[in-house]
Amino acid sequence: MNLMLVDDEGFAIKLLTRQLAQLGYDSVQGYERAADAMAVLDTDAHGVDLVFCDLQMPEVDGVEFVRHLAHVGYRGALVVVSGEDDRILHAAEKLAQAHRIQVLGVLSKPVEPQRLRLIMDRFDAHRGSADSRSSHFFSASEFRRAIHDKALVNHYQPKVAMDTGALLGVEALVRWQHPQAGLVYPDQFIPLAEENGLIDALTVVVLEKALEQARAWQDAGLSLHMAVNVSMDNLAALDFPDMVAEQAARAGVALTALTLEVTESRLMRDMRTQLDTLARLRLRRVSLSIDDFGTGHSSLVQLRDLPFNELKLDRGFVTGAAHNESLKAIVAATLAMAGKLGMTSVAEGVETLEDWTLLHALGCDVAQGYFVARPMPAQDLPAWLQEWQSRWRGLANGMTA
Repeated sequence: MNLMLVDDEGFAIKLLTRQLAQLGYDSVQGYERAADAMAVLDTDAHGVDLVFCDLQMPEVDGVEFVRHLAHVGYRGALVVVSGEDDRILHAAEKLAQAHRIQVLGVLSKPVEPQRLRLIMDRFDAHRGSADSRSSHFFSASEFRRAIHDKALVNHYQPKVAMDTGALLGVEALVRWQHPQAGLVYPDQFIPLAEENGLIDALTVVVLEKALEQARAWQDAGLSLHMAVNVSMDNLAALDFPDMVAEQAARAGVALTALTLEVTESRLMRDMRTQLDTLARLRLRRVSLSIDDFGTGHSSLVQLRDLPFNELKLDRGFVTGAAHNESLKAIVAATLAMAGKLGMTSVAEGVETLEDWTLLHALGCDVAQGYFVARPMPAQDLPAWLQEWQSRWRGLANGMTA
C-alpha cells in the first residue's frame, strides 16, 4: 500500500507523515512540488493507493492536480487537505467525485489525529471492495447465479435513539459472498441489478433474510425494528405491497416493525405506480423512509407528494458537520423541517463524538454510523449491544455533567 502526500509546505508533509506512521502506515512519499508528483503518476498511476493533496499550491493548484488524477486514470482514493474555508473544500471534494475519483473525505489544517484515524479506517474498510472491483468484472449472469445459489448475505448496522441510547433497530445491508473476489459491497452490484432486471429478485432475497433474522432476534427476546433498502424500480410493481405482507406473515413479524428505505437512484417520469404502491404500504402501517435525503433526486417534492414518515439525512451532510458551518446550517434546517412535518429524523454517517454531540443538540431522533457501530453479521449484535450500553452510560454522564 503506497501513500502520496502533495503539499508545498515541507513541515506539513513531515507532520502528516509522522501521524500516518503512528497509525501504522509507513509507505509514504511526500512531494513539495505538484509537478513532481504528477510525473510519478504519469509513469505509474496504479502504483499509488491513496493521495493526500493540498489545494493551495504554487505552479499547479490542487484543482488542477485533481484534474490530472482523472486524466491519468488514477484508481486509488483521495483525501483533500487544506487551510481554505469549508465551502472551497467541499467544492473540491465534489469536483473529484465528478471525475469518478473515490474521495475519502476532507481534512482541515492542522490535521486532527482523530479525523485522520477516521479517514484511514474508511480507507481500510473500502480497500478490499475496491481491489475486488479492479480485479473482477461482474456480469449479469454471474449475479443472477449468485441470487439463485444464495450467495447473498445481510450485515446489520444498529440505529440508536439519541436521547436514551436505546437500540431501536437495524438496517439490513446486503453483501455478495463471491468465491473469488470475497465480500463484495452493494455499490458494485446494485446498479448491475437495476440495469438488468434483477433488482426485484435481489430485494426479495434481502427482505426474506432480514425478516427471518428479525424473528430470530424476537424469539431471543430482542424486538428490533428492521429497515430494508428498496429502489424506485421495486415500487413499479403494483403487487409489491402484497409481496411484503406475505413475507412478513411467513416470518411472523408485524408490518409495524418494518421500515422500507427508499432510494431514488434514477429519475422517474411517471410516479403514479410508485405513489400507489407507497400509499398502500403506509396503509398497512409499514414505515417509509426517504433515504439519502438531500442528494440525487431526493427533494422537497418527495416530502410533499409521497407518504414518507421518516427522513434519513445523508452522511455527506452529517460527517464532519460539527466543524463545518455550511453543513451545520443544512443539518439544523433539515432536522427542524423534519420535526415540523412530524417525521422521525435519522442521521447516517455519525462518525465522531463531535458529530453525535451536534446532532443531539439539534434534536435529531436516531443516529447511525461508525461512532455507534459498523455493519456486522447478525451473530455479533448481542456482544456489540453489551459494549454499547456501557459506552452509552459514559456518554449520558458526559451530556448531563
